[in-house]
Amino acid sequence: MIDIALFEPEIPPNTGNIMRLCANTGSRLHLIHPLGFDLDEKKLRRAGMDYRDMATIQEHENYQSFLDFIGDRPVFALTTKGKTTYTDAKLVADSILLFGPETRGLPDEVLKTFTEENKLRLPMLKESRSLNLSNTVAIVTYEALRQNNFESLG
Repeated sequence: MIDIALFEPEIPPNTGNIMRLCANTGSRLHLIHPLGFDLDEKKLRRAGMDYRDMATIQEHENYQSFLDFIGDRPVFALTTKGKTTYTDAKLVADSILLFGPETRGLPDEVLKTFTEENKLRLPMLKESRSLNLSNTVAIVTYEALRQNNFESLG
């Protein structure tokens, strides 16, 4: 199963959309605190609709507690600073895809713990800043699922 981890997410509708993606793909969602919103916020409920109860969500007090929880599973950090294109990474079935907060991305102290091969990027025009978080999560999640022959999906 591919897991998705959001490091200190800030925008409720993005997290709600990602919950919906997780519910429809069987991916576990890791939420790494602090969050920029309350999980009961109306905007989150609207975006996630009825999918919150269908998604498997694991909350973590901080990044270290997330690392302690996942053990030695492979983690890939998505960043505009990455040199490896997401389609060139070998995303195995127990991979975890880590995404940073919408306004600032993953902090340098987190990124420096990753090898260049595990820092992934989506190709974009040079003058572009970034894609929407929930769009990026969907693109990379489906690539990981494709690489694993959509094992658990119909």
